[in-house]
Amino acid sequence: MIEHGIVDYRLAKRKAAERLAVNGTRMLPSNAQIEACMAERQRIFAPAAQSDRVDRLRRVAVEAMEMLALFEPRLVGPVLSGTATITSPIELHLFVDAPESVAGFLARAGIEYEESQRRYRFGGGRIELVPGFGFVRAGERILVIVFAEKGLREAPLSPVDQRPMERAGQARVRELLPDR
Repeated sequence: MIEHGIVDYRLAKRKAAERLAVNGTRMLPSNAQIEACMAERQRIFAPAAQSDRVDRLRRVAVEAMEMLALFEPRLVGPVLSGTATITSPIELHLFVDAPESVAGFLARAGIEYEESQRRYRFGGGRIELVPGFGFVRAGERILVIVFAEKGLREAPLSPVDQRPMERAGQARVRELLPDR
């Protein structure tokens, strides 16, 4: 996942199982175990580079969050948890009932973007396809996922531990930076 930029746990497990000639899924690690091992590998083999990378991504995230403040942005994923790799985008959740207002905002700001969608799992087994937009800022890929305003109160489930995703507002992300 680190070396090849794979972000889907199921795909990473399938590739590893094929490479190791393992049949069945019972012998494969959980997503949480994979996440813990990735974090440990980064701490052991590239602690300074990893720290610098995460700090840079978080600084760019804060800038993007300031720009998108109207939509109450929250940072999620590997940049928040500190396990971001060289291929990890900055992931922000935005909250507005009309996703096209985010598209209009980006267009008025002169930001070229690509439309996307992401599937999220919620409590009760509910699955939703949520719209999003990808763009580049300060040389870093940013993925904004646009939830309805009520989505601020219900985080999707994390693919790592199946608990509600951790989300951080701008103030919390600033606290994570080394020279606040």
